[in-house]
Amino acid sequence: MTENKRIDTHHVKRVTVYASSSSALSPVYYDAARKVGEILAEAGKSIVYGASGHGLMGAVADGALSRGGEVFGVVPGFLQELELTHHQLTELKVVDGMHVRKQLMLENSDAVVALPGGCGTMEELFEALTLKRLGQWLGPVVLVNTNHFYDGLIDFLNHSVGERFMGNNHLDMWSVIDEPEQVLTALETAPGWDAGALAFANVTPANA
Repeated sequence: MTENKRIDTHHVKRVTVYASSSSALSPVYYDAARKVGEILAEAGKSIVYGASGHGLMGAVADGALSRGGEVFGVVPGFLQELELTHHQLTELKVVDGMHVRKQLMLENSDAVVALPGGCGTMEELFEALTLKRLGQWLGPVVLVNTNHFYDGLIDFLNHSVGERFMGNNHLDMWSVIDEPEQVLTALETAPGWDAGALAFANVTPANA
């Protein structure tokens, strides 16, 4: 999915954002999502996301657009009405299905920022982590842990490393922040990653 090169985390330009489309959440989640959008746009980062105009997806897009940012949406045709597609995006791509959506959202993207979400967000996040583990996609992955939402997932990932389903090196695949204001620093300070990760993708006694 990317060239065989190391990502320069100081030059992230295009950020894929995964987030919920739910409109039934506590206001704290929407506030944080909008702030993430504002901060990324003010820093000159373009955003690609799932195109919804509602939920955290809509909030992050609204935040970025309010600061003059570029926001690119990707949505399968069958979800346009269900997710209530945003009508003010820089560009909207309507695709045939979820697989194509996920591929286009990550393709040519320099980083992933995961806001809270349900099983769809988790699927997207884990696909990015799996590709990173295999050295096929190399960018930073940042979890925005609003209201401690990701605490359980972080414990699970650490447990997976502790039980040797992943190696200690894989702890560098993601970083966690509590506040939107930390997102730029997290992108800039993420550990470097390259296609050589494939060599330790399979955990052995030597790399556990």
